[in-house]
Amino acid sequence: MTAVRIAPSILSADFAKLGEEVRAIDEAGADYIHIDVMDGHFVPNLTIGPKVVKALRPHSKKIFDVHLMIAPVDQYIQEFADAGADIISFHPEAGAHAHRTVQMIKGCGKKAGLALNPATPTDVLDHLIDDLDLILVMTVNPGFGGQKFIPLLNKIKDVADRIKATGRKIDLQVDGGITPETAKHAVSHGANLLVAGTAVFKDGPSGYQKNIKALRGE
Repeated sequence: MTAVRIAPSILSADFAKLGEEVRAIDEAGADYIHIDVMDGHFVPNLTIGPKVVKALRPHSKKIFDVHLMIAPVDQYIQEFADAGADIISFHPEAGAHAHRTVQMIKGCGKKAGLALNPATPTDVLDHLIDDLDLILVMTVNPGFGGQKFIPLLNKIKDVADRIKATGRKIDLQVDGGITPETAKHAVSHGANLLVAGTAVFKDGPSGYQKNIKALRGE
């Protein structure tokens, strides 16, 4: 299994001590800090807003990978950028003009990601991929942690092939039901960045390093 970057999702962390949790996964070898933002409208759950992202920012210098599962999305881009996001990903269904949203993110000096739900076709990338820095393939329906991996391996490979055709460096991120076993499948089909919540946080801080290494196949 090739080396892969791991982005633990703090959705599975202990919310009573999020700052400590972010420091712990940073020290345990996390490459990115994945922050799931849900609005109870676009997805059936409520999580955190830009004030929490801003409060967490001093706890790690790692990349803050912010996944916005909110609609409408455009009006919050600047707030999350100002709060300390490094990458902002959104869903094409969350606004009327996906290209405009990408340009807003870039205009804030941040990297732009597009998130594809299990039923979102990859042809949505046709006129966007040249402006993207990251493509997130969801292998669960967004909204909750701890779900079972949907084996969308052909979709992951399709996106990987599209990225290769551009000749550009675009991260292929997979999120949903990632375990050491499903991680192997995602990476073998082209993923280079994995989001994992339960698989990282399940054993408490003493297990974070071990769990992150297991996801990398080390």
